[in-house]
Amino acid sequence: MITIGHWKDVKQEEMLEGVRIRWLIGKELNPPNFYFRLFEVDPGKATPFHLHDWEHESFILEGKGAIRSSDKTLREVGPGNYIFIPPNEKHQFVNTGDKVLKFICIIPKKD
Repeated sequence: MITIGHWKDVKQEEMLEGVRIRWLIGKELNPPNFYFRLFEVDPGKATPFHLHDWEHESFILEGKGAIRSSDKTLREVGPGNYIFIPPNEKHQFVNTGDKVLKFICIIPKKD
């Protein structure tokens, strides 16, 4: 069955100070393969610098930011940029602008 929703109707969770997440397609919909998430990162804030054993794909919707990689290099991103992060690549999304950095992130379902 097809499910349609609106992102504003999905509960927003505080991941850490200045970083919020909405599980647009999460456990409650029981998708067979992927989770679909929306992140918002406040100016001057960042997601954790971390790695995991799965890939994920992201798409920048709004704001200005940078992606920190394993070698700690910062690469600028903005609206329209897509990002592929391979498994076991250390990474972090950093808001370098003066407005909220908003991006979609898709990860494989691992439950």
